[in-house]
This record gives sequence, structure tokens and C-alpha cells, in this order.
Amino acid sequence: MLLVKVDRNQLKAMPPKLVSDGGDHMVIRPLAYVAEKDLERWAKVRQFPIIPCTLCGSQDGLQRQVVGEMLREWEKKHPGRIENMFAAMQNVVPSHLMDHTKFDFKNLKSTGVASEDGDKAFDHEEFPMASLPGMQVVSL
Repeated sequence: MLLVKVDRNQLKAMPPKLVSDGGDHMVIRPLAYVAEKDLERWAKVRQFPIIPCTLCGSQDGLQRQVVGEMLREWEKKHPGRIENMFAAMQNVVPSHLMDHTKFDFKNLKSTGVASEDGDKAFDHEEFPMASLPGMQVVSL
């Protein structure tokens, strides 16, 4: 997703199921929801051979590798960030992007009524108190 956003000024990613541009073929990615690090570990356990591929961007010096390194650094500094990005791709809110073909900004009006699809980023969120044996929660 980042590679397309940076290089082609588009916000998109390859979904788990996709019809080819020509409409003739269906691409199915059955492991789309499995983390790459888990796939690598499984391949080692199963001793799957690594087949060189010049189509998928595994060659040296490509932008795909630069973005991959950036993501690995982010994950080291901010664990969980990659999972959050993946989850965000499944929770798109068109009204909070800038594509007027996906959301009718021109006719948007204030209604005075809260919307379920509205921005919840800064809303107060209630969390249940955890009760662990021997643990005391202190409010500040």
C-alpha cells in the first residue's frame, strides 16, 4: 500500500481476491492475512525452496526493498504499527479522505445529530477496570 501511495499517488493495495485488469483472470491470495514473518518461519520449517522471481520486486535496489526496510525499522521502534496499518486497510472511512468521487463533500451538511460513521479519534473512551489478583489500580 505504501509503495503505490508514494510512487503512483494512489491509495490502494492488492486485496485477497482481485480480477485482472483485462477482466479475464482472478487472482486469489489465500495467505493474504498471514504475516510475512510467519510465512518465512513456516517456509523454513517445511524447507520450502526459495524460487528467484524477477516479477515480484525481489531484485536488489528496488523501491519495494526500501519501503520494506522502512517498515521493519518502524516495527522495531513501534511494535504493532504494521498490524495497525493492516487493520486500517480494512476500516476505510471515505469521508475522512479527500476523494470527492468516493464521498459527496459538495453536498455535506451539518445535521446536529451524531453519526455512527463520524470521527471518533478524540472521543472519550471508557475502559473496564481490570481486576487481577494482588493488583491495585490507582487513579491519578
